[in-house]
Amino acid sequence: MPSDNESDGELEENYYTFLNLPRDATADQINTSYRKQSRIYHPDKHLDAESKKKAEIMFNRTKRAYEVLSDPHQRAIYDSVGVKGLKTEGWEIVHRTRTPAEIREEYERLAQAAAERRLQQRTNPRGNITINVNATEIFAPYDDTEMPRVEIGSMSIAQSIEAPITRKDMIVMSGNLYSSNGTGSGGFVVAGRRLLNKGWLELCAGAGNGFLLGLKGGRTLTSKLTVNGGTNLNFREHAVIPALFSTLAVQLDKHTMGSLTLNAGPQSSMTTQIDHSNDQYSLSSSFVIGTPHIYFSLAYTRKMMENELKLKLAAKVGTFGFMGEYGVEKKVSKYSSVVATVSVGVPSGVILKFKIVRSNQSYVFPIHLSEEIVPAAVFYASITPVIAWFFIKKSIMEPMEAERKSIEVERTKKQNEQRLAAKKLEASAATHLMQRTFNRILNEEMLKHGLIITRATYGCLSESGNNFQAGLSYDVTIPIQCLVKDGTLQLYESSKCDLPGFYDPSIGDDKILRIEYTFNDQFKIVNLKDNEALRLPPAGNSGGSSPNN
Repeated sequence: MPSDNESDGELEENYYTFLNLPRDATADQINTSYRKQSRIYHPDKHLDAESKKKAEIMFNRTKRAYEVLSDPHQRAIYDSVGVKGLKTEGWEIVHRTRTPAEIREEYERLAQAAAERRLQQRTNPRGNITINVNATEIFAPYDDTEMPRVEIGSMSIAQSIEAPITRKDMIVMSGNLYSSNGTGSGGFVVAGRRLLNKGWLELCAGAGNGFLLGLKGGRTLTSKLTVNGGTNLNFREHAVIPALFSTLAVQLDKHTMGSLTLNAGPQSSMTTQIDHSNDQYSLSSSFVIGTPHIYFSLAYTRKMMENELKLKLAAKVGTFGFMGEYGVEKKVSKYSSVVATVSVGVPSGVILKFKIVRSNQSYVFPIHLSEEIVPAAVFYASITPVIAWFFIKKSIMEPMEAERKSIEVERTKKQNEQRLAAKKLEASAATHLMQRTFNRILNEEMLKHGLIITRATYGCLSESGNNFQAGLSYDVTIPIQCLVKDGTLQLYESSKCDLPGFYDPSIGDDKILRIEYTFNDQFKIVNLKDNEALRLPPAGNSGGSSPNN
């Protein structure tokens, strides 16, 4: 559905508002509104050359709005993606005619975005940074003369990039570093991957804890069955340590996937896993038999897409002990999300984990609060993410969002500067063409003591909220009176700046439509928010006070 201020900065026409129609307008309503405006703007209704020229502009707008809304196919496209969708040929969008400066600006923006996409596609960078924090002394007995210590227990960094060579060949480079208690280790692996018919093959070599040589591959056997496997040889100083691994995955139904994974090597294991996922939730279960532990795990995620929120529960039990985990994931932007989880178990104790995900990069901060299950540690681990989220949202995110919107508004104003000037002239022309209709409707309403608009003003209020700001408001008495039909004024839920005779005096700012009117010789004033609907006189009220008074 088209919005009044498009996110890409280019303002689009709202055909519904221009014809003063609701979004669910019927064919009869569309035809009636078209005929009404045609009587005002048809060039044949005006005699002098200047009025005819103005009328041609307004009549063409009226005709265009009618053609789109009266055609079910065009209306469906317009409701979905707006005016740009109507200008689409195949998959390419034909833009409006622009000035040279606008064309250069658009070209530079598209070129930069395309370069970023190409770089992302070429390298596909993936990374993970994990910093383990030991804060167990906070909830453990300690000497009153000393403050509890909070230490960085360990830190690991992993990064990988992909470099396509041909359409079927690519090189994958990955590396990792790990540091704990003053000692560290690391490794680097280079792999060459080739896509085959219904599969892939990869040869890798690396260095770290000895020289590493590996071969991996995968193949799609049927539409529901795939298999992956490989082997590694780790050449150490006094031995060669082999490892084998394979995974068989089966699509059990539309939403369920099952897999069996076998690992043979220094730590052998067999894992059976079933994953089920749909739009509302996902459920994953796995059973692992291996060395040194055997365990069963179950994880449930509830997806609350309307709030861009996910609630997570997990449990694991086995020969190592048990662990329960609960947490939440919140999407904060198109490419970013934050995750907070609390883990309670034996022998792990209580762990609070924060995770920040930005595109394919993730930053993980596990904070070990207690080596045992201490109620105080569980309580503070549960409320800390809530307090932290509230603080970050109020002190960082909301100011950043406000600044971003301010920058976007300024960019939109600059991008649409010429179009807004044209809209202002068009509004003046429309008001001029409405004069005869205004006089006719006003006389009809005066004779029956009906709805008479004594004054209507549209624009931005001052900081006190009592008066309109000079230069950011203007008189719309004539356009509003012309919308009165049989003693009734009906406005719908959309920005009033797209009504005939209106324009937007200040993009991005809150605007008010103030209407001073008489009905049955009773004087009333109503202040209407820009996107608020209105009916005058109020339904079931033949002269009583309006709820907006």
